[in-house]
Amino acid sequence: MPAGLCWPAAAPLALLFLALVLALCRLLWALRWSLSRDRTSALPLPKGSMGWPFFGETLHWLLQGSRFHSSRRERYGNVFKTHLLGRPVVRVTGAENVRKILLGEHTLVSAQWPQSTQILLGSHTLLGSTGDLHRQRRKGIKARDMLHEFMERAIQEKLQRAMSEEHSDALDFIINSAKEHGREFTMQELKESAIELIFAAFFTTASASTSLILLLLKHPTAIEKIRQELASHELYPQHQNCPMALCPGAGRDSEQQLLTTVSNAHEDQNQPSDHIEETELGGGCSPHLPAPLDPMHPPNSPQPQGCRCPPDISLEQLSRLRYLDCVVKEVLRVLPPVSGGYRTALQTFELDGYQIPKGWSVMYSIRDTHETAAIYHSPPGGFDPDRFSVTQPEAAGRFHYIPFGGGARSCIGKELAQAILKLLAIELVTTARWELATPTFPAMQTVPIVHPVDGLQLYFHPLHPSHGGEA
Repeated sequence: MPAGLCWPAAAPLALLFLALVLALCRLLWALRWSLSRDRTSALPLPKGSMGWPFFGETLHWLLQGSRFHSSRRERYGNVFKTHLLGRPVVRVTGAENVRKILLGEHTLVSAQWPQSTQILLGSHTLLGSTGDLHRQRRKGIKARDMLHEFMERAIQEKLQRAMSEEHSDALDFIINSAKEHGREFTMQELKESAIELIFAAFFTTASASTSLILLLLKHPTAIEKIRQELASHELYPQHQNCPMALCPGAGRDSEQQLLTTVSNAHEDQNQPSDHIEETELGGGCSPHLPAPLDPMHPPNSPQPQGCRCPPDISLEQLSRLRYLDCVVKEVLRVLPPVSGGYRTALQTFELDGYQIPKGWSVMYSIRDTHETAAIYHSPPGGFDPDRFSVTQPEAAGRFHYIPFGGGARSCIGKELAQAILKLLAIELVTTARWELATPTFPAMQTVPIVHPVDGLQLYFHPLHPSHGGEA
């Protein structure tokens, strides 16, 4: 300390010096990434901030959540740069920009996933099939080891018997698809491919199912329209005196209540998965079991005139339910299970007037692309299934709506997922009404998939047998 300078006077100078050092470090950090641009390209780097040295903007991202991306998109546009989790990242929004990323697989970009995803699902899966194969297995995940052991026995049985060209199940399809390309999967590859199908299908479908229940609860007019459409296809009884308890799977007592918690919260951050807590039955019957006998309506007693049980729904009938299809599409537009995806630039390329340097990460946003699409006939931020009833040229809307991704890595289970959501909606609207068991709607978390922060807690009330048409 200089002679004659006391501590009270030195403190402001020390703070000023520290502020100058931090500002200089941040300036040098930004300069370091500016100099990393590809000099062979005349295009500038995207606008944006690289944050603080080493940390980048990771802390801001963790604290702000989805608001982090929306605030920077408003400030810098649909393509902006940042630094997250130790890597330079270009965040991409908008149909045309996303289209170039998704269709540029294997030429402009390659798939990139967090190491935790590779460890959990395996190194030979569709998600991580490019680049250096990661063979390390996560220790301590007993469930995965048990699944692999079971899968290995099932695969051995299939390999030991003569394989036909027809696919009787998913394992047959995986095995035969490899042979069609002139190769055979190893046992490890087959096991990891099967495990990927199980886990990937589970957590994304659970997320979408939770979103479906939540959004229908918020918009009861959609429930009534679904019921009307089912009735018009003779899939939902409207006769006021129909004893619904005679139908398989129907409830018996309207006063009985089901309290269930549909939860996508992650109890263990090291094992990300959605789960549906066990349903607590308030004296009623499980929806998966035949209904108990009703003493007022013995099994062989005739039904009132004009009554009949709704038939089992075929895929052809399911495809005719146009409004229900619009509802499922709108749910996936408003709350897509996966909010985006990562790629790595294989070469420097142009995007929206900027250069994306080779080696940088590219994060395309599904959620933001849906929210900012200008092609919809109603405000993109609202819930309006009818927006999908308007016929639009495929070229105009193909990449404005991408809940299942697109290009070479589009979701292979999208048809099954949509069928599951439609059947869930039909089961719900024809058998129950539901309400929140909490004072307010839950906040939604978007990472790693969309889910309610503290779960979605609901009361389910079976519809009264004599009032099957009531909401």
